[in-house]
Amino acid sequence: MRRMSTFNLLVPLSLCLASLSCAVSSGDKTPAKEGAKEEARASGFYALGAADLEGKDQALSRYAGKVALVVNTASECGFTPQYEGLQKLYAELAPRGFVVLGWPSNDFGGQEPGTAAEIKTFCTDNYHVTFPMFAKVVTKAGPEQSPIYDALGKATGKLPNWNFCKYLIGKDGKIQGFYPSKVAPDDAELRKAIEAALAAH
Repeated sequence: MRRMSTFNLLVPLSLCLASLSCAVSSGDKTPAKEGAKEEARASGFYALGAADLEGKDQALSRYAGKVALVVNTASECGFTPQYEGLQKLYAELAPRGFVVLGWPSNDFGGQEPGTAAEIKTFCTDNYHVTFPMFAKVVTKAGPEQSPIYDALGKATGKLPNWNFCKYLIGKDGKIQGFYPSKVAPDDAELRKAIEAALAAH
């Protein structure tokens, strides 16, 4: 057990993943091995990582196997009330493997000027947001663009042109659709696409 602990701490992640198949074939189903298995099957969007709203690095592989709605958010936008619909959607569908992932951005109209702490307080106090929120990013193409939005843009050929644009991500990490700001969280077509993604194997 001591040897295994040292291995997990010191060996690079890539080597841990490379050894996974041997562990699985030998029947080792410990939580550590199951966690490594989840990392190994993460692909597409879920192979990326990002800092959360508290500045802690998070591997998006934790959402592999779920359906995600990625949204660029802002606190002072005409679309800001969509937070309410996003939270409602998340609360309803989370038990079925759905998650909303919010990325605040000040790209459009300077409508997200706040600090991380201010954004968190605003979302919690006004909309009771409980879905994951990440650190503020640049969504527009350029040297400061977030790797998240670089990947989303390359995969779809579309980048947000305003706040509260949405990308639907399938369980396999593939982007299944892009929805502009005016598409509300309760939009019938969006809901239909989410349901189809949840039903997919």
